[in-house]
Amino acid sequence: MTRQKLLIVDDEAPLREMLCDYLPVHGFDVRAIADGAGMRAELDRFGPDLVILDVNLIGESGYDLAREITGRSSIGILMLTAVGDLPRRLEGLAAGADDYMAKPFEPRELLARVRSVIRRLGEEERAPANRIRFGRCVLDMDGRTMVDPDGADVELTPMEFDLLCVFARHPRQILSRDQLCRLAHNRDLEPGDRSIDIRITRLRKKVEAEPEAPAVLVTVRGEGYVFEPARDEVGRR
Repeated sequence: MTRQKLLIVDDEAPLREMLCDYLPVHGFDVRAIADGAGMRAELDRFGPDLVILDVNLIGESGYDLAREITGRSSIGILMLTAVGDLPRRLEGLAAGADDYMAKPFEPRELLARVRSVIRRLGEEERAPANRIRFGRCVLDMDGRTMVDPDGADVELTPMEFDLLCVFARHPRQILSRDQLCRLAHNRDLEPGDRSIDIRITRLRKKVEAEPEAPAVLVTVRGEGYVFEPARDEVGRR
């Protein structure tokens, strides 16, 4: 059986050494490097299934490196940081991370999270790509319908449907209001036009478990919105 490949990107040598000793015992092929330049070389040379990426690297931001990874591949990302507060977690997820873990951590928990992310990514690859989970609802992109947890149809306007399709095609990517308007409605957003914000507010009431504390269609202050797929996402494009 092929061993899954893990690439560790962290500038703390003791942590790299510990993980290089611990993870291979549990069936993984592991390489570890300290910076973004090494990461780029190993992405091409090693071809990892998952990158364990520190946020606070010397010289480059882990968030920027996460965006670079997601821009070129579907490799999984587990981010590490010494800060565990919600805004930093959201920033990591918005950058493309599949999971997020604060230091210091117990190696057994890291192992469980690594296995969970790899399993989830494998399930998403096998799932039908035309069906996407948005929080409590499932969007059928081919059928142009959405259903709630009871299987009942959720009413969508054509513009709401088009907006959800854009999010479905760009998971975990921050999209500005201008980008959303161009991609969903094929026009530029005019000054003072808040139509995108209004539609997202309406969509949150349909898909979010708690519309006042959105976890699916998330606002990134000063930048736009990001779609955070559910852990048990039905499909992935």
